[in-house]
Amino acid sequence: MRRRVLPGLPLSLGITLFYVGLIVALPIGALVFKAASLGPQDYWRIVSSGRALASYRVTIACAAAATAFNLVFGLALAWVLSRYSFPGKRFVDAIVDLPFALPTAVAGIALTTLFAANGWFGSVLAQAGILVAYTPLGIVVAMTFTSLPFVVRTVQPVLEDLDPALEEAAQSLGGSDLSIFARVILPLLAPALLAGVSLSFARSLGEFGAIIFIAGNQPFETEITALLAFIRLEEYDYQAAAAIASVLLVTAFAILAATNLLQARALRYMQRA
Repeated sequence: MRRRVLPGLPLSLGITLFYVGLIVALPIGALVFKAASLGPQDYWRIVSSGRALASYRVTIACAAAATAFNLVFGLALAWVLSRYSFPGKRFVDAIVDLPFALPTAVAGIALTTLFAANGWFGSVLAQAGILVAYTPLGIVVAMTFTSLPFVVRTVQPVLEDLDPALEEAAQSLGGSDLSIFARVILPLLAPALLAGVSLSFARSLGEFGAIIFIAGNQPFETEITALLAFIRLEEYDYQAAAAIASVLLVTAFAILAATNLLQARALRYMQRA
């Protein structure tokens, strides 16, 4: 008889469903229920107000910029960590996970200290006419810092598991390094890269603690949607806070659904190829 580490299916499934319901489904259900208590007209009035629309634009634009940077830099960092050996590699590899362990408020304070006009980096950039702290660029920096590990940690294992024989075969056929990367490696990385990018974007949409210290939080300019929902909570307007938060919730679900669809198509294409 084969021994199992976990208990039988009914008990394991019951514990799993209880945990998911308590930690995930219950808070989401409470949010949806609170937002649904508004009438359609009131809900639309809140989520389509000028201040809310401005916060959507700031949040989505900055999240897209941070994700684009993470796509390039995260892929390059994963490539270096998986393909090369160099002094301090373990330290760099550990630093990648720092945003996971560091409280986001601490990250926000540290980034503000570094990129303020009198900070180490900010003073140099200010001399070149580039202001980071209390501008949309500061929001991008904070989002980039907190969401970078999602790209690196989803792409790195795939790179490490790639069969070197594929690249050697392409080299034997006269392929250049660029063509081998574009035609052999990148298609194999596509599902993992899509997952990492979508998680990075979703994390950026919902980031709060690292942003509020460096953004300046000026309505219509540097105010993100999560902060606007928090402001409505401080005003004891729970329905408005839930309505605004529901927009982020729907957006995150839509991103994850689209990513799963694209991943499934990419996997089917790879299997046919």
